[in-house]
Amino acid sequence: MAPQLDARLVVAGSPGEAVRGADVVCAATTSPVPVFDGRDLADGSHLNGVGSYTLDMQEVDAETVGRSRVFVDSRDAALAEAGDLAAAERAGRTHRDEWTELGEVAAGRRPGRLDDGEVTFWKSVGVAVQDVKAAAAALERARQLGLGQEVEL
Repeated sequence: MAPQLDARLVVAGSPGEAVRGADVVCAATTSPVPVFDGRDLADGSHLNGVGSYTLDMQEVDAETVGRSRVFVDSRDAALAEAGDLAAAERAGRTHRDEWTELGEVAAGRRPGRLDDGEVTFWKSVGVAVQDVKAAAAALERARQLGLGQEVEL
């Protein structure tokens, strides 16, 4: 991948080594168990959790959820599909009322990151209507900028 990315890639010796000191961590697995220890996350880091999408999957541990400010696409969808959040809530490390929906931030009803030392966790299970709206906005913006090429099907 290095030539395709024009970057120096390094293989980590362990999950802890991979996340320790990272500013941004992306977890995109179908693991039924956490893939790293939340104590290894640096203060101020941001985590994207986009892999586990059933209540039987848990790529992120309760430690991570408990020390993070949690953002979701939809509380209802997260409650139905996010095993990471469900397990942390059962363990008493978080509560659904503490989670912030992306739309609440976009509408200015709730804030995003509060300070540079805060650990933030974006847990996405995917909401089709949001995906369609985002795609429509991107397409409209591309048309406005004269980017891309439309293809007749």
